[in-house]
Amino acid sequence: MRAIQFYTIKSSGGLKAEISNLGAKVTRLLIGGKDVVLGFKAAEEWRSQETYFNAICGRVANRIKDGKFSLDGHDYQLPINNGTNSLHGGVEGFNAKIWEVTAQSIYEITLHYRSQDGEEGYPGNTDVWVTYTVTKDNRLVIHYEAKTDKPTIVSLTNHSYFNLAGEGSGRIDNHILQVNAEAYTPFDETACPTGEILPVAGTPMDFRNPIRIGERINDPFFAPGRGIDDNWCLCAADAPKALRHAATLQADGLTMECWTTMKGLQVYTGNYIEPHKGKSGTMYAVQHAVCLEAQNWPDSIHHPNFPSIILRPEDRLDETTEYRFT
Repeated sequence: MRAIQFYTIKSSGGLKAEISNLGAKVTRLLIGGKDVVLGFKAAEEWRSQETYFNAICGRVANRIKDGKFSLDGHDYQLPINNGTNSLHGGVEGFNAKIWEVTAQSIYEITLHYRSQDGEEGYPGNTDVWVTYTVTKDNRLVIHYEAKTDKPTIVSLTNHSYFNLAGEGSGRIDNHILQVNAEAYTPFDETACPTGEILPVAGTPMDFRNPIRIGERINDPFFAPGRGIDDNWCLCAADAPKALRHAATLQADGLTMECWTTMKGLQVYTGNYIEPHKGKSGTMYAVQHAVCLEAQNWPDSIHHPNFPSIILRPEDRLDETTEYRFT
């Protein structure tokens, strides 16, 4: 197995990111000298501890109901690794792979991974490129590309665990969150969508106005005693592609806006973080971070009214997510 390596990109505006070839992870993200993503100090901890921390998740991010899907008359079975479902690409998804660095400059890095036909049950040899760019106006831009030689399904996300007060500073109750979404996808007892698209109005899912996360995080509407892990619909399933302002997160004098061409945003409040020592020596625990996972809607392959995640050889996946700091 190739060695885990780390690469630094930085902008003239002061934003600095450290990227690893393991899972194409953002292992450090410093703004004004403050690291705002959770993580580890030793290379092997990135492999053995909280493996989704700050990684690219795929071939399909989020859950696929029962780990099964059909495409063009063929049935596929994926590994079951989350209750009865397949999560984030399976037992060894993109987050666990060593990627190849294909280009690097002071402010930008591109990583490539080829997912072989049949890997984790998915059809088609599928090439994925992720480019991270830091800009002088303090944006971390993530550009996703993918192509395949056989019809398959692809839906990618970055799973960064943010704490704008600084990693190791504890719970995220005092973070202020706004999500620019009119609707959401309710889920069943296995945390997979039911197929419904419901309005956020009148529910705890309504974050159209800024809300202190601590006021909602333990609402019985969400997973009892666990917190938020839900998908917001940023636009209609058939809306044209556009870079949309998905959400704003604020804490400790820092504001982070999430902009994306994806049609969904999974907000996850670190509900299952295992107690362990982080990169600065502080113990991490449940709800010490919030993830703003820009992606397409979970389990879309089973719901014709959801955005399509089918990728064919004549197509090319092309998506962008930006985290803008002020």
